[in-house]
Amino acid sequence: MADPALRILIADDHPMFRAALRYALGEIAPNAHIVEVASQSALEAAIGSGEAFDLAMLDLMMPGAMGFSSLVYARGERPELPVVIISSNEHPRTIRRAQQFGASGFVPKSAPAAVLAEAVGAVLAGKVWFPPQQAERDEGDAQLADRLAQLTPQQMRVLLRLADGLLNKQIAYELSLAENTVKIHVTAILRKLGCHSRTQAAVLVKGLALEDEGGELHDGAGGLA
Repeated sequence: MADPALRILIADDHPMFRAALRYALGEIAPNAHIVEVASQSALEAAIGSGEAFDLAMLDLMMPGAMGFSSLVYARGERPELPVVIISSNEHPRTIRRAQQFGASGFVPKSAPAAVLAEAVGAVLAGKVWFPPQQAERDEGDAQLADRLAQLTPQQMRVLLRLADGLLNKQIAYELSLAENTVKIHVTAILRKLGCHSRTQAAVLVKGLALEDEGGELHDGAGGLA
């Protein structure tokens, strides 16, 4: 892991945690080039830049993200890029869902540096690494993952804005697209997802929301869980 060409993307909206993670990674891979982002839009820009990252370390709680949407986006845009989730939400179902939505690993934020090193080493070696406490496979999540996998990265970007309640012209402005292009994307999204309306598609995206310990859903767009 001391390869000077190793490139790691850290996505977390808390500067102090990014600094702590950078320090921990410095102990694991001292010559690694690390890029930091703090929001869903910044993550999209970094992944869309074409930079050849070897690993992405992703928090689920970022501005602009809808629970697992950032993971689904990253996997759709760069399926060859392994993603390790770093989260304070250690609920067994959260861990299982991360795996079902395509993560290569999951490290609780409470884990010691040795666990992080073990997970990063395993994932960079082409393996997966998850804590032992996981919930049973959920067929609903599996079906949702399959449906979302049909979308192109641009369609996923449009869908996330649609789920936020934005109009086509607002989505066009945010993504620097023509309004008619957005309309075409929305039509394709509804067809691929088997939805009859924008509202139905937005409800579908809500299925990516995180669950807290009490089973309540939240979108994960704030700070730490």
